[in-house]
Amino acid sequence: MKEYSKHVVIVGGGFAGINLAQSLYNNPEFKVTVVDQNNYNFFPPLLYQVATGFLETSNISFPFRKLFQGKRNTFYRMGELQKIVPDQKKIVLSTGEVDYDYLVLATGTETNFFGMENVKKNAMPMKTINDAIEMRNYLLQVAEQATRSTDLIQRKRLGAIVIAGGGPTGVEISGMLAEMQKYIFAKDYPELRGAEIKIYLIDSSPTLLPPMSKKSQQYTYDTLVKSGVVVKLNTQVKDYVDNAVILGNGEKIETRILIWAAGVTSKVFEGIPKESYGRGRRLIVDEHNKVTGVDAIYAIGDTSIQTTDANFPEGHPQLAQVAIQQGKLLAKNLKAQLHQKPLKAFAYNDKGSMAIIRRNKAVADLPGSLFFRGFIAWAMWLFIHLLSLINYRNRLKTLYNWTAAYFTRDQSLRMIIRPSKRE
Repeated sequence: MKEYSKHVVIVGGGFAGINLAQSLYNNPEFKVTVVDQNNYNFFPPLLYQVATGFLETSNISFPFRKLFQGKRNTFYRMGELQKIVPDQKKIVLSTGEVDYDYLVLATGTETNFFGMENVKKNAMPMKTINDAIEMRNYLLQVAEQATRSTDLIQRKRLGAIVIAGGGPTGVEISGMLAEMQKYIFAKDYPELRGAEIKIYLIDSSPTLLPPMSKKSQQYTYDTLVKSGVVVKLNTQVKDYVDNAVILGNGEKIETRILIWAAGVTSKVFEGIPKESYGRGRRLIVDEHNKVTGVDAIYAIGDTSIQTTDANFPEGHPQLAQVAIQQGKLLAKNLKAQLHQKPLKAFAYNDKGSMAIIRRNKAVADLPGSLFFRGFIAWAMWLFIHLLSLINYRNRLKTLYNWTAAYFTRDQSLRMIIRPSKRE
Protein backbone atom coordinates (compact mmCIF):
# COMPACT_ATOMS: atom_id res chain seq x y z
CA MET A 1 0.00 0.00 0.00
CA LYS A 2 1.32 3.40 -1.00
CA GLU A 3 2.30 5.73 1.83
CA TYR A 4 0.92 9.27 1.51
CA SER A 5 2.28 12.31 3.34
CA LYS A 6 -1.11 13.39 4.68
CA HIS A 7 -4.58 11.90 5.02
CA VAL A 8 -7.38 14.36 4.28
CA VAL A 9 -10.81 13.23 5.50
CA ILE A 10 -13.72 15.16 4.02
CA VAL A 11 -17.08 14.74 5.75
CA GLY A 12 -19.79 15.63 3.25
CA GLY A 13 -19.89 15.08 -0.49
CA GLY A 14 -21.76 18.19 -1.61
CA PHE A 15 -20.48 21.20 -3.56
CA ALA A 16 -17.73 22.05 -1.07
CA GLY A 17 -16.50 18.53 -0.34
CA ILE A 18 -16.49 17.29 -3.93
CA ASN A 19 -14.67 20.36 -5.26
CA LEU A 20 -12.01 19.90 -2.59
CA ALA A 21 -11.67 16.21 -3.44
CA GLN A 22 -11.53 16.87 -7.18
CA SER A 23 -8.81 19.48 -6.66
CA LEU A 24 -6.69 16.80 -4.94
CA TYR A 25 -7.35 14.01 -7.46
CA ASN A 26 -4.32 11.76 -8.07
CA ASN A 27 -2.07 13.96 -5.96
CA PRO A 28 0.61 11.54 -4.69
CA GLU A 29 1.11 13.53 -1.47
CA PHE A 30 -2.46 13.20 -0.19
CA LYS A 31 -4.76 10.33 0.57
CA VAL A 32 -8.32 11.64 0.39
CA THR A 33 -11.32 9.93 2.01
CA VAL A 34 -14.79 11.31 1.38
CA VAL A 35 -17.30 10.34 4.09
CA ASP A 36 -21.04 10.61 3.47
CA GLN A 37 -24.10 8.83 4.82
CA ASN A 38 -25.39 8.56 1.22
CA ASN A 39 -23.39 6.70 -1.41
CA TYR A 40 -24.04 9.40 -4.02
CA ASN A 41 -23.51 13.06 -4.72
CA PHE A 42 -26.62 15.05 -5.72
CA PHE A 43 -27.44 18.52 -7.06
CA PRO A 44 -29.68 20.35 -4.52
CA PRO A 45 -30.86 23.23 -6.79
CA LEU A 46 -32.85 20.73 -8.88
CA LEU A 47 -34.44 18.77 -6.03
CA TYR A 48 -37.76 20.54 -6.57
CA GLN A 49 -37.90 19.15 -10.13
CA VAL A 50 -37.51 15.62 -8.77
CA ALA A 51 -40.23 16.38 -6.21
CA THR A 52 -42.64 17.54 -8.93
CA GLY A 53 -41.81 14.66 -11.30
CA PHE A 54 -39.97 16.59 -14.01
CA LEU A 55 -36.62 14.87 -13.41
CA GLU A 56 -35.55 11.42 -12.28
CA THR A 57 -33.30 11.07 -9.27
CA SER A 58 -30.56 9.70 -11.55
CA ASN A 59 -30.59 12.99 -13.49
CA ILE A 60 -29.21 14.92 -10.53
CA SER A 61 -27.24 12.28 -8.61
CA PHE A 62 -24.15 10.14 -9.18
CA PRO A 63 -22.50 7.38 -7.07
CA PHE A 64 -19.31 8.36 -5.27
CA ARG A 65 -17.58 5.08 -6.09
CA LYS A 66 -18.30 5.58 -9.79
CA LEU A 67 -17.11 9.18 -9.53
CA PHE A 68 -13.82 8.16 -7.90
CA GLN A 69 -13.01 5.35 -10.32
CA GLY A 70 -9.43 5.72 -11.58
CA LYS A 71 -8.54 8.30 -8.91
CA ARG A 72 -5.67 6.49 -7.23
CA ASN A 73 -5.62 8.56 -4.04
CA THR A 74 -9.35 9.11 -3.50
CA PHE A 75 -11.61 6.78 -1.49
CA TYR A 76 -15.18 6.70 -0.23
CA ARG A 77 -16.44 5.66 3.21
CA MET A 78 -20.16 5.31 3.88
CA GLY A 79 -21.21 6.39 7.35
CA GLU A 80 -22.69 9.13 9.50
CA LEU A 81 -20.42 11.30 11.63
CA GLN A 82 -21.15 10.74 15.32
CA LYS A 83 -18.14 12.15 17.14
CA ILE A 84 -14.84 13.95 16.58
CA VAL A 85 -11.85 13.22 18.81
CA PRO A 86 -9.46 16.13 18.05
CA ASP A 87 -6.66 15.12 20.43
CA GLN A 88 -6.44 11.68 18.77
CA LYS A 89 -7.09 13.03 15.26
CA LYS A 90 -9.87 10.59 14.55
CA ILE A 91 -13.59 10.61 13.86
CA VAL A 92 -16.18 8.10 15.00
CA LEU A 93 -18.72 7.11 12.35
CA SER A 94 -21.80 4.92 12.51
CA THR A 95 -19.65 2.44 10.56
CA GLY A 96 -16.39 2.62 12.52
CA GLU A 97 -13.46 4.98 13.11
CA VAL A 98 -11.24 6.90 10.68
CA ASP A 99 -7.92 8.60 11.47
CA TYR A 100 -6.96 11.88 9.81
CA ASP A 101 -4.16 14.40 9.44
CA TYR A 102 -6.58 17.06 8.21
CA LEU A 103 -10.33 16.90 8.85
CA VAL A 104 -12.61 18.97 6.62
CA LEU A 105 -16.27 19.42 7.62
CA ALA A 106 -18.39 20.08 4.54
CA THR A 107 -21.72 18.80 5.82
CA GLY A 108 -23.90 21.66 4.59
CA THR A 109 -27.09 22.44 6.48
CA GLU A 110 -30.26 20.75 7.64
CA THR A 111 -33.85 21.96 7.79
CA ASN A 112 -34.64 24.40 10.59
CA PHE A 113 -38.16 23.98 11.99
CA PHE A 114 -37.59 26.71 14.61
CA GLY A 115 -38.66 24.43 17.45
CA MET A 116 -42.14 23.73 16.05
CA GLU A 117 -42.60 20.02 16.72
CA ASN A 118 -45.89 19.67 14.84
CA VAL A 119 -44.35 21.24 11.75
CA LYS A 120 -41.28 19.01 12.06
CA LYS A 121 -43.47 15.93 12.35
CA ASN A 122 -45.97 16.68 9.58
CA ALA A 123 -44.45 19.12 7.07
CA MET A 124 -42.38 18.07 4.06
CA PRO A 125 -38.83 19.47 3.94
CA MET A 126 -36.77 19.87 0.76
CA LYS A 127 -33.14 19.10 1.57
CA THR A 128 -32.38 15.57 0.35
CA ILE A 129 -33.18 13.11 -2.44
CA ASN A 130 -35.31 11.18 0.08
CA ASP A 131 -37.28 14.37 0.82
CA ALA A 132 -37.90 14.95 -2.88
CA ILE A 133 -39.10 11.39 -3.52
CA GLU A 134 -41.28 11.48 -0.41
CA MET A 135 -42.84 14.75 -1.56
CA ARG A 136 -43.55 13.45 -5.06
CA ASN A 137 -45.20 10.31 -3.68
CA TYR A 138 -47.26 12.27 -1.17
CA LEU A 139 -48.44 14.92 -3.67
CA LEU A 140 -49.63 12.20 -6.03
CA GLN A 141 -51.30 10.24 -3.24
CA VAL A 142 -53.19 13.32 -2.06
CA ALA A 143 -54.33 14.01 -5.65
CA GLU A 144 -55.60 10.43 -5.94
CA GLN A 145 -57.44 10.78 -2.65
CA ALA A 146 -59.04 14.02 -3.87
CA THR A 147 -60.48 12.23 -6.91
CA ARG A 148 -62.34 9.85 -4.58
CA SER A 149 -63.55 12.36 -2.02
CA THR A 150 -67.17 13.51 -2.07
CA ASP A 151 -66.87 15.70 1.03
CA LEU A 152 -66.58 19.36 -0.01
CA ILE A 153 -64.57 20.39 3.08
CA GLN A 154 -62.22 17.47 2.61
CA ARG A 155 -61.81 18.31 -1.08
CA LYS A 156 -60.94 21.90 -0.23
CA ARG A 157 -58.33 20.70 2.25
CA LEU A 158 -56.87 18.29 -0.31
CA GLY A 159 -56.81 21.04 -2.93
CA ALA A 160 -54.74 23.49 -0.89
CA ILE A 161 -50.94 23.50 -0.96
CA VAL A 162 -48.96 25.70 1.44
CA ILE A 163 -45.28 26.45 0.84
CA ALA A 164 -43.46 28.12 3.75
CA GLY A 165 -40.36 30.07 2.72
CA GLY A 166 -39.92 32.76 0.08
CA GLY A 167 -36.35 31.94 -0.89
CA PRO A 168 -35.34 30.29 -4.18
CA THR A 169 -36.66 26.85 -3.19
CA GLY A 170 -40.09 28.16 -2.13
CA VAL A 171 -40.39 30.35 -5.22
CA GLU A 172 -39.36 27.53 -7.57
CA ILE A 173 -41.75 24.98 -6.06
CA SER A 174 -44.63 27.50 -6.11
CA GLY A 175 -44.03 28.35 -9.76
CA MET A 176 -43.71 24.71 -10.80
CA LEU A 177 -46.91 23.73 -9.00
CA ALA A 178 -48.74 26.66 -10.64
CA GLU A 179 -47.57 25.37 -14.04
CA MET A 180 -48.76 21.87 -13.21
CA GLN A 181 -52.12 23.16 -12.03
CA LYS A 182 -52.66 24.95 -15.33
CA TYR A 183 -51.38 22.35 -17.79
CA ILE A 184 -51.24 18.93 -16.11
CA PHE A 185 -53.73 18.44 -13.29
CA ALA A 186 -56.81 18.90 -15.48
CA LYS A 187 -55.53 16.27 -17.96
CA ASP A 188 -54.36 13.77 -15.36
CA TYR A 189 -57.31 14.16 -13.01
CA PRO A 190 -60.52 14.79 -15.00
CA GLU A 191 -62.45 14.05 -11.80
CA LEU A 192 -61.10 17.32 -10.39
CA ARG A 193 -62.18 19.61 -13.24
CA GLY A 194 -63.79 22.65 -11.73
CA ALA A 195 -62.31 21.94 -8.30
CA GLU A 196 -60.46 24.80 -6.66
CA ILE A 197 -56.73 24.24 -6.21
CA LYS A 198 -55.00 26.96 -4.22
CA ILE A 199 -51.26 27.40 -3.83
CA TYR A 200 -50.08 29.59 -0.95
CA LEU A 201 -46.54 30.94 -0.57
CA ILE A 202 -45.87 32.30 2.92
CA ASP A 203 -42.82 34.15 4.24
CA SER A 204 -42.12 36.22 7.34
CA SER A 205 -39.97 38.68 5.35
CA PRO A 206 -41.42 41.73 3.59
CA THR A 207 -40.12 40.46 0.21
CA LEU A 208 -39.51 37.28 -1.72
CA LEU A 209 -35.91 36.30 -2.51
CA PRO A 210 -34.43 38.57 0.23
CA PRO A 211 -30.78 38.44 -0.98
CA MET A 212 -31.67 39.57 -4.51
CA SER A 213 -32.30 43.03 -5.96
CA LYS A 214 -35.59 44.89 -5.55
CA LYS A 215 -36.24 44.50 -9.30
CA SER A 216 -35.90 40.72 -9.00
CA GLN A 217 -38.09 40.64 -5.90
CA GLN A 218 -40.88 42.66 -7.50
CA TYR A 219 -40.80 40.75 -10.79
CA THR A 220 -40.93 37.44 -8.91
CA TYR A 221 -43.86 38.59 -6.78
CA ASP A 222 -45.82 39.87 -9.79
CA THR A 223 -45.16 36.72 -11.84
CA LEU A 224 -46.29 34.37 -9.08
CA VAL A 225 -49.45 36.36 -8.38
CA LYS A 226 -50.31 36.38 -12.10
CA SER A 227 -49.78 32.61 -12.07
CA GLY A 228 -52.44 32.24 -9.39
CA VAL A 229 -50.20 31.79 -6.35
CA VAL A 230 -51.49 33.46 -3.18
CA VAL A 231 -48.42 35.21 -1.74
CA LYS A 232 -48.52 36.21 1.93
CA LEU A 233 -45.54 38.27 3.11
CA ASN A 234 -44.79 39.53 6.63
CA THR A 235 -46.58 36.39 7.78
CA GLN A 236 -45.22 33.64 10.01
CA VAL A 237 -46.25 30.02 10.24
CA LYS A 238 -46.86 29.34 13.93
CA ASP A 239 -48.10 25.76 13.95
CA TYR A 240 -49.59 22.93 11.91
CA VAL A 241 -52.40 21.23 13.82
CA ASP A 242 -55.19 18.93 12.62
CA ASN A 243 -54.41 19.55 8.95
CA ALA A 244 -54.50 23.30 9.41
CA VAL A 245 -51.60 25.72 9.03
CA ILE A 246 -51.88 28.38 11.74
CA LEU A 247 -50.43 31.76 10.84
CA GLY A 248 -49.10 34.49 13.11
CA ASN A 249 -52.10 36.72 12.37
CA GLY A 250 -54.51 34.03 13.59
CA GLU A 251 -55.56 32.90 10.12
CA LYS A 252 -55.91 29.18 9.44
CA ILE A 253 -55.41 27.45 6.11
CA GLU A 254 -56.95 23.99 5.88
CA THR A 255 -54.50 21.77 4.01
CA ARG A 256 -53.01 18.31 3.90
CA ILE A 257 -49.83 19.62 2.27
CA LEU A 258 -47.30 21.88 4.00
CA ILE A 259 -43.98 22.14 2.17
CA TRP A 260 -41.27 23.54 4.45
CA ALA A 261 -38.56 25.67 2.82
CA ALA A 262 -38.42 28.34 5.50
CA GLY A 263 -34.96 28.00 6.96
CA VAL A 264 -31.81 26.00 7.50
CA THR A 265 -29.35 25.48 10.32
CA SER A 266 -25.93 23.86 10.54
CA LYS A 267 -25.14 20.70 12.45
CA VAL A 268 -23.45 20.48 15.85
CA PHE A 269 -20.60 17.96 16.17
CA GLU A 270 -19.61 16.23 19.39
CA GLY A 271 -15.98 17.02 20.07
CA ILE A 272 -16.04 20.61 18.77
CA PRO A 273 -16.14 23.20 21.61
CA LYS A 274 -19.19 25.46 21.90
CA GLU A 275 -16.99 28.52 21.41
CA SER A 276 -16.30 27.40 17.84
CA TYR A 277 -19.92 27.93 16.76
CA GLY A 278 -21.36 31.20 15.50
CA ARG A 279 -24.68 32.39 14.09
CA GLY A 280 -26.94 29.61 12.83
CA ARG A 281 -24.65 27.04 14.51
CA ARG A 282 -22.14 27.64 11.71
CA LEU A 283 -18.52 26.85 12.58
CA ILE A 284 -16.36 29.97 12.95
CA VAL A 285 -13.35 29.77 10.64
CA ASP A 286 -10.35 32.01 9.93
CA GLU A 287 -9.34 33.37 6.53
CA HIS A 288 -8.02 29.92 5.55
CA ASN A 289 -11.20 28.10 6.66
CA LYS A 290 -9.56 26.59 9.73
CA VAL A 291 -12.02 26.14 12.60
CA THR A 292 -11.17 28.31 15.59
CA GLY A 293 -10.32 26.56 18.84
CA VAL A 294 -9.22 23.23 17.35
CA ASP A 295 -6.20 21.95 15.47
CA ALA A 296 -6.14 20.50 11.93
CA ILE A 297 -9.91 20.84 11.47
CA TYR A 298 -11.40 22.92 8.66
CA ALA A 299 -14.95 23.80 7.65
CA ILE A 300 -16.09 24.88 4.18
CA GLY A 301 -19.39 25.74 2.55
CA ASP A 302 -22.69 26.32 4.33
CA THR A 303 -21.52 24.83 7.64
CA SER A 304 -18.87 27.55 8.09
CA ILE A 305 -19.03 31.26 8.82
CA GLN A 306 -16.08 33.44 7.87
CA THR A 307 -15.95 37.13 8.77
CA THR A 308 -12.43 37.91 7.50
CA ASP A 309 -13.56 38.74 3.95
CA ALA A 310 -13.78 42.56 3.78
CA ASN A 311 -16.71 42.43 1.34
CA PHE A 312 -18.69 40.08 3.61
CA PRO A 313 -17.98 41.12 7.22
CA GLU A 314 -21.12 39.33 8.47
CA GLY A 315 -20.22 36.09 6.72
CA HIS A 316 -20.81 34.76 3.23
CA PRO A 317 -24.22 33.82 1.88
CA GLN A 318 -24.96 30.11 1.97
CA LEU A 319 -24.67 29.61 -1.78
CA ALA A 320 -23.16 26.92 -3.99
CA GLN A 321 -20.54 29.26 -5.44
CA VAL A 322 -19.14 30.05 -1.99
CA ALA A 323 -18.81 26.34 -1.25
CA ILE A 324 -17.18 25.60 -4.60
CA GLN A 325 -14.64 28.40 -4.29
CA GLN A 326 -13.78 27.52 -0.68
CA GLY A 327 -13.26 23.88 -1.59
CA LYS A 328 -10.89 24.72 -4.43
CA LEU A 329 -8.87 27.24 -2.41
CA LEU A 330 -8.54 24.92 0.58
CA ALA A 331 -6.97 22.31 -1.70
CA LYS A 332 -4.37 24.87 -2.81
CA ASN A 333 -3.70 25.91 0.79
CA LEU A 334 -3.27 22.31 1.96
CA LYS A 335 -0.68 21.79 -0.77
CA ALA A 336 1.05 25.06 0.14
CA GLN A 337 1.03 24.18 3.85
CA LEU A 338 2.64 20.82 3.13
CA HIS A 339 5.52 22.60 1.40
CA GLN A 340 5.65 25.44 3.94
CA LYS A 341 4.59 28.05 1.41
CA PRO A 342 2.39 31.11 2.13
CA LEU A 343 -1.35 30.49 2.36
CA LYS A 344 -3.95 32.53 0.50
CA ALA A 345 -6.85 34.13 2.35
CA PHE A 346 -10.31 33.39 0.99
CA ALA A 347 -12.12 36.21 -0.84
CA TYR A 348 -15.45 35.37 -2.42
CA ASN A 349 -15.83 36.20 -6.11
CA ASP A 350 -19.54 36.99 -6.35
CA LYS A 351 -20.80 35.77 -9.71
CA GLY A 352 -24.37 36.86 -9.06
CA SER A 353 -27.55 34.99 -8.19
CA MET A 354 -30.50 33.57 -10.10
CA ALA A 355 -33.93 32.13 -9.43
CA ILE A 356 -36.35 30.42 -11.79
CA ILE A 357 -40.03 31.18 -11.30
CA ARG A 358 -41.85 29.18 -13.97
CA ARG A 359 -41.65 28.37 -17.68
CA ASN A 360 -39.88 31.22 -19.52
CA LYS A 361 -39.80 33.28 -16.31
CA ALA A 362 -36.74 33.81 -14.13
CA VAL A 363 -34.61 36.57 -12.60
CA ALA A 364 -30.84 37.06 -12.60
CA ASP A 365 -28.71 39.59 -10.72
CA LEU A 366 -25.17 39.72 -12.09
CA PRO A 367 -22.10 41.74 -11.04
CA GLY A 368 -22.10 45.34 -12.16
CA SER A 369 -25.77 45.83 -11.20
CA LEU A 370 -26.89 43.88 -14.27
CA PHE A 371 -30.46 42.63 -14.07
CA PHE A 372 -32.17 40.15 -16.37
CA ARG A 373 -35.71 38.83 -16.25
CA GLY A 374 -38.10 36.73 -18.27
CA PHE A 375 -36.96 34.37 -21.02
CA ILE A 376 -33.32 35.55 -21.12
CA ALA A 377 -32.89 34.97 -17.38
CA TRP A 378 -34.71 31.64 -17.70
CA ALA A 379 -32.35 30.47 -20.47
CA MET A 380 -29.34 31.62 -18.43
CA TRP A 381 -30.60 29.68 -15.40
CA LEU A 382 -31.04 26.50 -17.44
CA PHE A 383 -27.59 26.82 -19.04
CA ILE A 384 -25.74 27.49 -15.76
CA HIS A 385 -27.48 24.68 -13.89
CA LEU A 386 -26.96 22.23 -16.75
CA LEU A 387 -23.22 22.92 -16.75
CA SER A 388 -23.11 22.62 -12.96
CA LEU A 389 -24.25 18.99 -12.98
CA ILE A 390 -21.43 16.66 -12.04
CA ASN A 391 -20.93 14.77 -15.33
CA TYR A 392 -21.99 14.53 -18.97
CA ARG A 393 -24.45 11.70 -18.37
CA ASN A 394 -26.45 13.81 -15.91
CA ARG A 395 -26.33 16.81 -18.26
CA LEU A 396 -27.59 14.86 -21.28
CA LYS A 397 -30.42 13.15 -19.39
CA THR A 398 -31.52 16.40 -17.77
CA LEU A 399 -31.39 18.27 -21.09
CA TYR A 400 -33.53 15.56 -22.71
CA ASN A 401 -36.15 15.73 -19.95
CA TRP A 402 -36.20 19.52 -20.00
CA THR A 403 -36.60 19.61 -23.79
CA ALA A 404 -39.46 17.10 -23.73
CA ALA A 405 -41.21 18.94 -20.90
CA TYR A 406 -40.79 22.31 -22.63
CA PHE A 407 -42.43 21.27 -25.89
CA THR A 408 -45.15 19.09 -24.37
CA ARG A 409 -45.76 21.07 -21.15
CA ASP A 410 -45.83 17.63 -19.56
CA GLN A 411 -43.66 14.77 -18.32
CA SER A 412 -44.11 11.09 -17.64
CA LEU A 413 -42.48 10.61 -14.24
CA ARG A 414 -45.58 10.80 -12.08
CA MET A 415 -45.28 7.35 -10.52
CA ILE A 416 -45.88 6.56 -6.86
CA ILE A 417 -42.95 4.30 -6.04
CA ARG A 418 -42.16 3.18 -2.52
CA PRO A 419 -39.70 0.50 -1.41
CA SER A 420 -41.17 -2.57 0.22
CA LYS A 421 -40.95 -2.63 4.01
CA ARG A 422 -38.69 -5.29 5.47
CA GLU A 423 -37.67 -6.01 9.01
